[in-house]
Amino acid sequence: MDLKAFFKLSYGLYVISSSVGDHKAGCVANTLNQVTNDPARMSVTLNKDNDTMQTIAKSGRFAAIVLSESTNMELIKTFGFQSSKDTDKFSGYDTKMDELGSPYITDHATARFTCKVVNQIDLGTHVMFIGEVESAEVLSEEPVMTYAYYHQVKNGATPKNAPSYQKETKKVGWRCTICGYIYDGDPLPEDYICPLCGAPASAFEKLS
Repeated sequence: MDLKAFFKLSYGLYVISSSVGDHKAGCVANTLNQVTNDPARMSVTLNKDNDTMQTIAKSGRFAAIVLSESTNMELIKTFGFQSSKDTDKFSGYDTKMDELGSPYITDHATARFTCKVVNQIDLGTHVMFIGEVESAEVLSEEPVMTYAYYHQVKNGATPKNAPSYQKETKKVGWRCTICGYIYDGDPLPEDYICPLCGAPASAFEKLS
């Protein structure tokens, strides 16, 4: 099976977020989809171990923003490779509250959606939330980031909790532990600097 075939599917890249009390949670996802038009409803699928998934389950609501191609890897690292249990991901970003009280960032956002959960489906390792769209707004006319663009241009990695995560197989190279950039080849030069986030060679781990 050629796993790269899955990269041909047309996904966007989004930040999904919610809150309970003072706790704010958010994560990068590529699983946001419109499922009906009248009423307007969207689905998003998140891993059960994901703090954002657990926060949405408690709050019954979520916000979603569509990321632009200009999104930097620092934002991807923060919302895609860290846990809201341990990190205030929203610190340092322009954050607003939507009509239902969910936080969302406006940095590199081209559009936003406010959703109220009307159903959820247990998929084993993941949960799919169906949300009725309460509001929607265009924030920018910048080109949107697709999953293919993220992999091909940003050379980004996929978090292990993502539905589209694939284990590395027979690949020689080094991965930046900060942003996920992959350096093809071996050995890694001692003075190498990550072209995306500026991390030194010591921040890279060898792909096995």
